[in-house]
This record gives sequence, structure tokens and C-alpha cells, in this order.
Amino acid sequence: MPPLRNPDLVTVSKRIPEGVICAISALAFHGITTQIPHEIHVAVDRKAWSSPRIEFPPIRVYRYTGPAFTEGVEEHRIDEFKIRIYGLEKTIADCFKFRNKIGLDVVLEALSFAKESKKIKVPKLLEFARVCRVERVMRPYLDPLF
Repeated sequence: MPPLRNPDLVTVSKRIPEGVICAISALAFHGITTQIPHEIHVAVDRKAWSSPRIEFPPIRVYRYTGPAFTEGVEEHRIDEFKIRIYGLEKTIADCFKFRNKIGLDVVLEALSFAKESKKIKVPKLLEFARVCRVERVMRPYLDPLF
């Protein structure tokens, strides 16, 4: 078989089927960051019994609740495998939520790249900002860009 295009995402998706690829890993998947993730960022439901454990690839687990976990999930195919990953707008809202862990510079870079590529839909971004409760945090950064 030919090699997989993104084997780490496939591996994590197979080993954590209830998880959703998020944060920097999702930014890299959508092509709006220059960051190279050194670990796969994956979201799990806060009510999950225990944190997933995988030896390789390294993962960073984020725990979400309610609509913050279930909204914005898209299914994509990498080769013949299905992965669950947050959409572009949801990913940016999540990154604003975790800006202290990820770095505000990474978040602003992603927002700028998304605007330049014309991939982002501002009403949808604001909807996910409300879901993630970061609308007031994001607003000062959105006004000059859009």
C-alpha cells in the first residue's frame, strides 16, 4: 500500500474514535498555520471515564463539555480512513479559548491566514465564538480584520 498522507491523525482517530482533532493539529490540517504540531491535539468529552493513553504519536488532550464538544465536528477522509476534526471556524474559536496554552501569536497568525485565503465565514466564526464563550475576547481582533 502507498504511505498514508497523515498517519498520525489516522492513528489517533483510530485509537480514540470518540475524540475530535482540535487546536494546532486542526489548524495544520486546514492549512492556516506555519506551526508544526509536535503532538496531536485531540478533544474528548469531559464526562469520558479516563484520559486516553497512546504511546505514539504523542497527544495533548483537551476536555470539552456540551455544545463546545459536539458543535462544529466535520468528518474528513484521509486515504480510506475517516477522521473527526473541527471545522475551520470552530478551530479558531477553540484556539482563542486556549490562547494561553497555544499562544496568542499562533491564534492571530491562523486568523490572518484564514482571512487571506478567504476560507473563513465570519457569521459562522461568531456563532462558534458564542458556543466557546470567547466572543468578547475575539471581537477586538476581528473588527480590524473584517
